[in-house]
Amino acid sequence: MNKIKYCFASVLFLFAAVTFAQETEEEKEREPGHMNQNRFKQMYEEFATPNTYRSASGAPGPDYYQQQADYKMDITLDDKNAKLYGEETITYTNNSPDNLEFLWVQLDQNVRAKDSKSPLRNGGGVNFAYRASSFVQTYVTEAFDGGFNIDWIKDAAGNNLSFTVNQTMMRVNIPQPLKAGESMSFSIKWWYNINDRPNDGGRSGYEYYPEDGNRDYTIAQFFPRMAHYSDNEGWQNHQFWGNGEFALPFGDYEVNITVPADHIVDATGVLQNRKEVFSKDMIKRYEQAKKSYDKPVVIVTQEEATAKESSFSEKTKTWRFKTESQAPVRDFAFASSRKYIMDAQAVKMGNRDVMAVSLYPKEGNPLWEEYSTKAVVQTLQTYSKFTFDYPYNKAISVSAKSIGMEYPMICFNFGRPNPDGTVSDRTKFGMISVIIHEVGHNYFPMIVNSDERQWGWMDEGLDTFMQYLTEQEFGENFPAAVAPNDQYPSRRGEPSKIVPYMAGEQDFISPIMSNPENVYQLGNNAYGKPATALNILRETVMGRELFDHAFKTYAQRWMFKHPSPEDFFRTMEDASAVDLDWYWRGWFYSTDYVDIGVKEVKKYYVTSKVTQQMQEYMDARNLTEADLPPLVYLVDENSEDFNEDLKDKAPSETSQNLKEFMMDNMTADERAQVKEPKFFYEVTFDKPGGIPMPLIVEYSYADGTTESITYPAEIWRKNDTEVKRVISSEKELVGIVVDPKLETADIDTTNNSWPIKDEKSDFDQMKEKVKG
Repeated sequence: MNKIKYCFASVLFLFAAVTFAQETEEEKEREPGHMNQNRFKQMYEEFATPNTYRSASGAPGPDYYQQQADYKMDITLDDKNAKLYGEETITYTNNSPDNLEFLWVQLDQNVRAKDSKSPLRNGGGVNFAYRASSFVQTYVTEAFDGGFNIDWIKDAAGNNLSFTVNQTMMRVNIPQPLKAGESMSFSIKWWYNINDRPNDGGRSGYEYYPEDGNRDYTIAQFFPRMAHYSDNEGWQNHQFWGNGEFALPFGDYEVNITVPADHIVDATGVLQNRKEVFSKDMIKRYEQAKKSYDKPVVIVTQEEATAKESSFSEKTKTWRFKTESQAPVRDFAFASSRKYIMDAQAVKMGNRDVMAVSLYPKEGNPLWEEYSTKAVVQTLQTYSKFTFDYPYNKAISVSAKSIGMEYPMICFNFGRPNPDGTVSDRTKFGMISVIIHEVGHNYFPMIVNSDERQWGWMDEGLDTFMQYLTEQEFGENFPAAVAPNDQYPSRRGEPSKIVPYMAGEQDFISPIMSNPENVYQLGNNAYGKPATALNILRETVMGRELFDHAFKTYAQRWMFKHPSPEDFFRTMEDASAVDLDWYWRGWFYSTDYVDIGVKEVKKYYVTSKVTQQMQEYMDARNLTEADLPPLVYLVDENSEDFNEDLKDKAPSETSQNLKEFMMDNMTADERAQVKEPKFFYEVTFDKPGGIPMPLIVEYSYADGTTESITYPAEIWRKNDTEVKRVISSEKELVGIVVDPKLETADIDTTNNSWPIKDEKSDFDQMKEKVKG
């Protein structure tokens, strides 16, 4: 058998040599410089040079460091006037090798200051229509003044420190440089007006309920926070314009929150005085929840929450929270309202128990009591499986109108039923998905602490990818939730979902590696496209085993650290032995798209006669047939050399040289076992799109059988435009489909089949539906 394979290999070798000669001539006709776009070259030009802080493997280097900012805060929530007052002491430790001449502090609330430049940064004309609230806010009322009011900044001795505010950044001028390895403490006193978040916008604020006169508060970015300082960025003091989120150092927090006595509060950290702020019934139910692993236990009932809606207590309570040093946090947020219902469930996480908690007003039911905590539990289980065990004591999902936003251990999530209590599938799945996404942000970027201000995709894209995996597992574990469908209807992650964006107008598309403030379609750019890229990487390019190991390696290497994009890219290659520079370049550094098709199919038969094509090849080299070893020739069915007598015959019947070779080198038994291919096809695949991808092909034969072959993406490494493959078969080839399962986000499927199917692409069909 090996001998006959060798014989056919010799045939194909000569055939390939002739083909190579043809391709060489074709290359001369291509536009100058086309082949210089080597999409498989290494990314030394794009990547930062490895150093002792960040290694070439993608792991932290021996000199890696990170700063620490510890906070002690006293916060007072003025519910009557919707104001927040605070006083904090920051202890900042300079673990860098640099002496710091000043300190930068973030004042994110200043994005809503009266003199904020954020509303002025975008152009735009008159809209055809406005929401009434938007029209009033834009043209009728004065701009809301929600910026920080800084009363003073003092050093540890009580001396005033001077400071300079530049929009959302504040430089604290210290009397002498903070040397490497040293720490310093300073205090800030401030207050600000809390915004009506659904109407004034923003990531935190309050929601007002006109029916009962109450507010619920979802409070974040509420205190002056230390900016991030790193080996690869220095001070990250890029202004907060509204889209680019946050870059923050880790630290320990002690926060005392004083609120009306009838409010329910939860926050980042471990509640220190539960017996002081919980009722006896709440304590009893909470203890039950700590032992309930299969369903939530209601701690504050709907009846109890509704009864408090008219109380408006004049007294106050102080809730005390503290984080644990072994699991530091990069930020702090809290929620407070007398309207809150609370439920909780225990989740086994390694040898620890974690509490999954939900807070919501009665307006959230029956949706929230049914699905919120279930979604929290599923998120912790799935994310931990693919990364690391969740290290914090709890994960809280808070109902908040028209928002999804994340902070350590707590997140704010939209999703409300209709006033009559009915719930559409869109509302239900939207709420479950946003909870999964926001709780998932505990992993990226709250623990794997990337710089969101610069690289939005590093948290949003990775989190959206993990959200997709979690949604699918949610659908498997709670089949009643997805009935009558058998698969969770994920909005992002599947390759086909990103096709309209990638096929869109290039003037409105930016590379993933763009600052989130500078892109047109942030959702597609930072969430959808990177999530799809990772999903394709896992399912089609690397395979689940290699991908999952590399992804977990990245998460565990950079747990409680500050990774850069290169650290992610390098780790994925380092832990898998898969060269992915071509993939990062195409998907992350360009706006190219995927488009691969079948250009041409030629059928060949074996013959003994020298074909005209072969004769031209020999003439060009001054060769005769006698100068060459006995050869087997292939003739194009559509050429003048073709003879109908060649059809339906085995190659050894139509080539004397092949027959003699087999007689001389094979026994009768060996010849009897040989299955000779009767058909030879030269298939030309072309690539109109810029991104090289694995060439996934399904071949169909006349007897009804199919064969699937995945050629690696490297098949495009020497020719970025088209490649040829020879298919030898005993059976007649009747059909070819490229990417039959739509795995690669191919934007045009009309060229994916042979024979050509007279049908419109999915994208074109979608456009027609939109027009209709």
